[in-house]
Amino acid sequence: MRALVQRVTSGCVTVQGQVVGAIDRGFVVLVGVTHTDTPGIAQRMAHKVAHLRVFDDDAGKMNRSLLDVEGAALVVSQFTLYANARGGRRPDYLEAARPEQAAPLVERFAQALEALGVTVARGQFGAAMQVQLVNDGPVTLWLDSQELGIIS
Repeated sequence: MRALVQRVTSGCVTVQGQVVGAIDRGFVVLVGVTHTDTPGIAQRMAHKVAHLRVFDDDAGKMNRSLLDVEGAALVVSQFTLYANARGGRRPDYLEAARPEQAAPLVERFAQALEALGVTVARGQFGAAMQVQLVNDGPVTLWLDSQELGIIS
């Protein structure tokens, strides 16, 4: 599982002109799923995201987590995080899981954040979405479950 985590002052997802998910302060999390991902990996990735200490404390040091600041998360499925552009100009997406596997795991990730106490808004899986955000900092982190040693 891959997650591109962006600290934001606001974010929203629109589908066909309608807002389907919106947050104020927190994270916009783009989530990609690969074939070997499991519900356990989704849960551990959510735990990692919720506890990342990238919000400023009173001294201005990035020392507080999403939970500490009572921030929200906007979770958006993003299969293109598994794009392979090594072969030419047109990426392939063979490493991305099929929708029937990916959709439940993205939802499991969102539910695991909620279980930790995070308010979660969602994009719409499989839809053509417009994502707007105001990146705060900017702070953007790339998390890959395999690189982090997160296994099922």
